[in-house]
Amino acid sequence: MPLEDGDPVSWRGQQVNGEVSGTPQLRGTGDPPPWGTPAPDGSRTEAMAEGWEPGPAPGDRDVTFGGGPQRAGQEPWQREEALMGELSELVQKVVKSSSWWERHGVDISILTCSFLLLPAGFLCLRSAQAIPFLAGVLTLGVVHHTLTVKGSHLASHNALTESKSWGKVWAIFFIELCSAFTAEQATYNHVKIHHGYTNVIGLGDSSTWKVPFLNRYIYMFIAPLAVPIITPLVALDLLRNVEWKAALRTLCCMFLGLYCHYWLLLHVSGFQSPWSALLCMLLTRSLLAHPYIHVNIFQHIGLPMFAADRKPKRIHLMSLGVLNLPRNALLDWSFGHSLISCHVEHHLFPGLSDNMCLKIKPIVSQYLKQKKLPYNEDTYASRLRLFLQRYEELMVHAPPITELVGIQ
Repeated sequence: MPLEDGDPVSWRGQQVNGEVSGTPQLRGTGDPPPWGTPAPDGSRTEAMAEGWEPGPAPGDRDVTFGGGPQRAGQEPWQREEALMGELSELVQKVVKSSSWWERHGVDISILTCSFLLLPAGFLCLRSAQAIPFLAGVLTLGVVHHTLTVKGSHLASHNALTESKSWGKVWAIFFIELCSAFTAEQATYNHVKIHHGYTNVIGLGDSSTWKVPFLNRYIYMFIAPLAVPIITPLVALDLLRNVEWKAALRTLCCMFLGLYCHYWLLLHVSGFQSPWSALLCMLLTRSLLAHPYIHVNIFQHIGLPMFAADRKPKRIHLMSLGVLNLPRNALLDWSFGHSLISCHVEHHLFPGLSDNMCLKIKPIVSQYLKQKKLPYNEDTYASRLRLFLQRYEELMVHAPPITELVGIQ
């Protein structure tokens, strides 16, 4: 695979439709560090994950979109940083020319519409007829995942507002009150580790999604139903690693969110039994749990993984280790474009909202393809078949290490 015209680059192991074949060298794996443990190159990770500040491409000469010649004697890492700088400038022009509505308004309106649908969902559950009742379950399920997945994801990246103070408020609201998780842990593990070290073994390699003792069918089709139960339990365990004030706030928000859902089912929807209300909570909160789990593993696991001391620069790391799925109306609404069809764009520019990731998608895809860099795309059905066929290799055994030749 050429880096640029006349600058060949290759890697051990070949990639076909987002799938890695060949026999890359295996070096083993490791566990993610505990919360609060500084990651390697911590300052760079924080700058990379918390925001995106595009700047001019390094070097004395400007780089054009067509891929002009580099200065003689320029190091490979300088050329890679020049590529990322050039792409950042192209994206920055689009961002600066976009209105507030495009940058934030579209996604805020989706979240607002979801809130407005809550009364209709709870009232539909009062019906003794099957169709209105199922409509209520569907409505509450979609609303729940829109708030907890799309809302929490955007809030963790401070993509809902340009104010850091309001960003913190929205993170607490969506992550702790709506999702029953801890904002500090979600931000650290997702933004600092997963985004800062995407597909780096022992850091952002998505290994937290693996449950090796479950067989493929239980993991893929039955275990997702337990996500609403597992999520607050994991949060309670992680609270040991945060200061007591934050832990107390998280406990209060988690309890308030869960109790409000339960209370509304009893007093608005008219459930007579506490157990029936709890069962309905489980049903609505797990309605889209299957695609939630699937999307999180489909878009990274099975793609090249790297050792921490041999990882490539950012543009290669993200183009090799991230995959886009096709657009899907339900998942685009509930999860957001950045988690579905614009995941590559999201990993390159994590501070952008879902709508802005969709807007820059043509620029990013054209640029990567023109520079002969990977732009991974695959269908949901294709990835599902792959994981069912190669479940042990992908979800049980340690992943092989990919080594790029000539650019580290």
